[in-house]
Amino acid sequence: MGEKWIIDYYKTASGRVPVEKFIDSLTTKAQVKISDALDLLKEFGINLGLPHVKKIIGTSLWELRTLGKNNIRIFYITKKGNTFLLLHGFQKKKQKTDKKEIDTALKRLAEYELSGKN
Repeated sequence: MGEKWIIDYYKTASGRVPVEKFIDSLTTKAQVKISDALDLLKEFGINLGLPHVKKIIGTSLWELRTLGKNNIRIFYITKKGNTFLLLHGFQKKKQKTDKKEIDTALKRLAEYELSGKN
């Protein structure tokens, strides 16, 4: 297998890390599921497919998915250098993802790109 991928977290201008804060707010069981999903992402990178990851049509976003009682989603993008940038995490409660969740991730992506950190 090739080199492992790196997980990077979006950081606000004030230094907050929203995805990390979201993960910390979850139950221990849900945190373990997220950790396992992130391990898969690091191991398989862009070759990881359904049911673990899914492309968000019409955007540059992908979603990392945990299934079961806690349907948790983390939106991310692929960066240069075998790196994923985690932008936004949320608990999915409906069949269809709320547009506001996608908009939050896209807004953070725009802020990240403007900051010149990419």
